[in-house]
Amino acid sequence: SKDLKGAMESLIEQKRQKLSTVDKLDEHMDFASQLIFAQNRGDLTAENVNQCVLEMMIAAPDTLSVTLFFMLVLIAEHPTVEEEMIREIETITGKQELPS
Repeated sequence: SKDLKGAMESLIEQKRQKLSTVDKLDEHMDFASQLIFAQNRGDLTAENVNQCVLEMMIAAPDTLSVTLFFMLVLIAEHPTVEEEMIREIETITGKQELPS
């Protein structure tokens, strides 16, 4: 939609501005930065960059939710693994209640 496209363009512009002011580029070189530099070199168009960022934003929740679902199913099917995970969490956090 038009609103989503505008939001993507705004996010990319914010990233572009941030990249222009950082001292050390290597600390800020993620996939979006690589896309922006590819556009600056003429390897990609602005539309290519917008589409790639949009696809990353849209795809991530789907793949994450499917991965988490299967992880939870596997944990439920293997109670000894679940117990080991709980012990490890308690080792790190203690017996305190975790925030919900």
